[in-house]
Amino acid sequence: MNSVRAMIGYAERTEKKPYFYANAHEKDYVPLAPVEMEIHDARGLDCSLDVEGFTLVQHRSAVADLTDLAEVARVHADEIAELFKSVTGCDHVDMFSRGILRFSETAGKNAAHDNSHPARYVHVDMSAEAAAAARARSAPEGRTVVRSAQYNAWRVLSDPPQDVPLALCAFPSLQPSDLVDCDAIFDPPGGAPEWSFGNYLVAHNPAHRWHYFSDMHVGEVLVFKTSESDPARAQLMPHGAFDNPLAGPDTPPRASLEMRGTAYWFA
Repeated sequence: MNSVRAMIGYAERTEKKPYFYANAHEKDYVPLAPVEMEIHDARGLDCSLDVEGFTLVQHRSAVADLTDLAEVARVHADEIAELFKSVTGCDHVDMFSRGILRFSETAGKNAAHDNSHPARYVHVDMSAEAAAAARARSAPEGRTVVRSAQYNAWRVLSDPPQDVPLALCAFPSLQPSDLVDCDAIFDPPGGAPEWSFGNYLVAHNPAHRWHYFSDMHVGEVLVFKTSESDPARAQLMPHGAFDNPLAGPDTPPRASLEMRGTAYWFA
């Protein structure tokens, strides 16, 4: 198994609660204390959503251009809902149909898109409390829910290798005390009102086991856990972008698409 060493964007603990914006990163308060860590290539490993918190699956979309967010919402959201059902065995998926495009800074496209910067600080997409409230809000009416979980489907749209891959911290190596409370603030373009919810940054722990998948391509999807109601399973997935030391100066800028959904199991 190959590995690389790269800087991981850990949070520094301070008395002030951190916060970050989807777009106006000049207003962020995210004090960082990066640490160089070994990041293992997870290709060939048997990783599961309920133990490590992530897995890689083969998947092709019927959408020819996955940067077309209207087609992503119209067609691809249903494709990912079926993918989530297949990999989890759940009974129902409530999709957030809006896709999130992200671009390596060298692409020069961030200003033209909403929430499109790669997150170079380790974070978890929602705090436990915010995630539980979100799962409850979207639960189907008239059904008895025995379990619920949130998932993120992450797909690269650019050719391999990736200059800014996604690093994932295996859940069994994480301690609850590693999580740092913060707020995620969404500032939509066009003057729409800001809104926010609880999130986590992550403090350094030398026991953390970091992984990435080398040379990802558009025919595969990295699925990882965002939240979970069953305490016996992986609860969440710390993740963050890092600079690939194996990427040369001619490496194409990374482009990626995220789709998110909530899975439900009925009695």
